[in-house]
Amino acid sequence: MTIQELQASTKDFLIPEDVADLIGCKPYSINVQAKADPSKLGFPVSLIGTRVKIPRLGFLYWMQYGNAGRADHHGN
Repeated sequence: MTIQELQASTKDFLIPEDVADLIGCKPYSINVQAKADPSKLGFPVSLIGTRVKIPRLGFLYWMQYGNAGRADHHGN
């Protein structure tokens, strides 16, 4: 999928196969990292059983801004 296709999509969730080419890796690598330590991916993921789901809007935000703005603000 291209960025333009992701932006035009109405899917709420993507799968690793949808985004792997955009970030230059194999879908398997996304699956492995999501299960081991999802925070290292940078973009949000959800694990549903053994399946990895990627919120489309969260991924698009990450593609545009990277990790900027993701700092936790808990009143500190």
